[in-house]
Amino acid sequence: MNRRCVFGLCAIALVTIPALPTRSVAEGKSLKDQLVGTWIYVSSTGKREDGSAVPRPSAQGAVTYTADGCFHFITVRTEVPKYASGDPARPSPEEAMAVASGVVAYTGTYTLDESTKTAHLNIETSSVPNFVGAPNQRRIVTSITDEELKLTNPRTPEGVTLELVFKRAK
Repeated sequence: MNRRCVFGLCAIALVTIPALPTRSVAEGKSLKDQLVGTWIYVSSTGKREDGSAVPRPSAQGAVTYTADGCFHFITVRTEVPKYASGDPARPSPEEAMAVASGVVAYTGTYTLDESTKTAHLNIETSSVPNFVGAPNQRRIVTSITDEELKLTNPRTPEGVTLELVFKRAK
């Protein structure tokens, strides 16, 4: 082969290799490295112990995991009404109840057990006061790719198992 041909093949390889899927690189990352970042809420399903489905409201939200062990989670029902007065300090009792029951937000620290793919949460602040300091708050990573995160909340206070789906924020 002449030098031009070899040079051309090398140039093609340099252009093509970065375009190939990097799945093997992602598979080599630790679970924590894959989890760190912000994930946008896509959907959730709920099931009771007997396997019956629990209707889930339409919602928007996100979860963020930081490299230093902090996390933030929020979901807001999409059908929460606007305040008729326009003043967020003066909702009607019905509006206040709709907002209070339509928002779940909490933040704190987490540790990750890579062997069981489980995030153990220490909730420090929450829109639901009963979550603060509650024992055994876990989120099990059932699936994670560069683009999608699936978590299981194995038991809510209502005795429901939640399956949550998120997409990575761009």
